[in-house]
Amino acid sequence: MQTRSILIASGVFLTAAFCTALLPAHAGQAGEGRGERHGEGRDDGDNRWQKGLAIAPVQLNFQDRNKRLVGLGSYIVNGVAGCNDCHTHPNFAPGGDPYLGQPKMINTANYLAGGRVFGPFISRNITPEAPSGLPAGLTLAQFKEVLRVGTDFDNAHPQFGPLLQVMPWPVYQSLTDEDIEAIYAYLSAIPHAEQGPVGP
Repeated sequence: MQTRSILIASGVFLTAAFCTALLPAHAGQAGEGRGERHGEGRDDGDNRWQKGLAIAPVQLNFQDRNKRLVGLGSYIVNGVAGCNDCHTHPNFAPGGDPYLGQPKMINTANYLAGGRVFGPFISRNITPEAPSGLPAGLTLAQFKEVLRVGTDFDNAHPQFGPLLQVMPWPVYQSLTDEDIEAIYAYLSAIPHAEQGPVGP
């Protein structure tokens, strides 16, 4: 009986230790480290930002931006949230459609510029607008509101009410403030793109 208790306790301890080791050391609270424009000099054990920089399909502008936050945003946008699936049309460049067995090549010409049709809705261009440089023309506070409660600041479909109907904001509302700020930082760092052909 005592041996069984020791084994159970050891198993619980090892499971907790294993799970703790899997958790990334988060990059601190929202806004921490912003004094380091490019984020050098910190090693918090979370390499998602580096993976994000590696998978970004377009050239990024790091001027006056935290490189780690931009990288984390790219990781979320390109590696987790599937933003390209709805906000880029067509998703892939000619000859780069992985669903056809081709090596994946994102359509960088229209990257995140909208144009995908969902019934009466068309996905929006979420690249930086000129001259403000704001993603989708939204401030950070407005962007957070979109992801938290689905506010449609363009009021594009008043017949359906004031909330976005296709954007999966009920899922994204569970993101942390840092995650949303990282997405916003990434979208601010990508180049403006024009919408391509509209289609399903």
